[in-house]
Amino acid sequence: MLRAVGGGVRLLLSVRGGGAERWLRWRLLQQAAPAVPRAAAPPAVGRWLLVCSGTVAGAVVLGGVTRLTESGLSMVDWHLVKGMKPPRTQQEWEAEFQKYQQFPEFKILNHDMTLTEFKFIWYMEYSHRMWGRVVGLAYILPAVYFWRKGWLSRPMKGCVLALCGLVCFQGLLGWYMVKSGLEEKPDSYDIPRVSQYRLAAHLGSALVLYSASLWTGLSLLLPQHKLPETRQLLRLRQFAHGTTALIFLTALSGAFVAGLDAGLVYNSFPKMGERWIPDDLLAFSPVLKNFFENPTTVQFDHRILGTASVTAITALYLFSRKIPLPRRTRMAVTSLLAVACVQVGLGISTLLLYVPTPLAATHQSGSLALLSVALWLMSELRRVPK
Repeated sequence: MLRAVGGGVRLLLSVRGGGAERWLRWRLLQQAAPAVPRAAAPPAVGRWLLVCSGTVAGAVVLGGVTRLTESGLSMVDWHLVKGMKPPRTQQEWEAEFQKYQQFPEFKILNHDMTLTEFKFIWYMEYSHRMWGRVVGLAYILPAVYFWRKGWLSRPMKGCVLALCGLVCFQGLLGWYMVKSGLEEKPDSYDIPRVSQYRLAAHLGSALVLYSASLWTGLSLLLPQHKLPETRQLLRLRQFAHGTTALIFLTALSGAFVAGLDAGLVYNSFPKMGERWIPDDLLAFSPVLKNFFENPTTVQFDHRILGTASVTAITALYLFSRKIPLPRRTRMAVTSLLAVACVQVGLGISTLLLYVPTPLAATHQSGSLALLSVALWLMSELRRVPK
């Protein structure tokens, strides 16, 4: 029998055995107690994820420079621990150089390379690989600490596990990409290079890792705006999501441009040579093959995607002017347009100047900056949960 006394709940049972009575009393107290909201993750978790996204950005930039200096195939094997120790003596360097000489890049492209020149490209690739290990530690070690401290909610634990798994996958994918450039191809007279498909997969997974880390970090640290859910705001939010996806796709298409050295064909703008649409746009058969293996088509696609991105960003900015937005959100929209204009200028300059390494690396970094601002805007416009 149950009876309410003084606003509480008292259990009166005529049940033999105290075990059942104690269990029922505990259940009733649980139901009567007010619900306690789950504590949010500490700010330290958000700051950690922002730092992690910064390390991934550094890896993307360093990887771009490694690709531009044609250093990516200088290390011909991969060991997680053993590969951390660089050659130190002259004998060790000569042994490393001899290993490199057994592979197509030396035989076809760098057959007159000196040991000093080899050391430069080797250290470029070594720096990229070591930075990748730093990225892995930046994710895994703090994740273990926060997990043991109990600072991660159940959804956050799933997110952190996915991020750490993606970091490990990214490292394996990097070596899988490098292997494609080390394979002997007797029927090919082309310059040895990694597969553009594997390069795009490697960059794409890095961009996913970066975007997920940055988005989660911003979501934990930036307070949400309580914006009125009007039809215009809903359209602006959808427009921002679509524009961010377009920016991501444009950055990913840059991997095919880099993988095929497509920036070295048709170094003119806005036309490609003397024509708006070049004659060899669909020279390969079947037609679909052109979009991934024809340097002319790949560059054409990158131009179209870049133009579409800056057009969408401009339209997004103009549409946002019609809606009252908080100051921080307005700053994000304006920053997105400014970075897009700079990025377009960098892209055109890189093309017209025949892809100089410093300018090309800045253009690749600009794509990451543009994606970052787009994610910031999406975070500003996110819906407040009910």
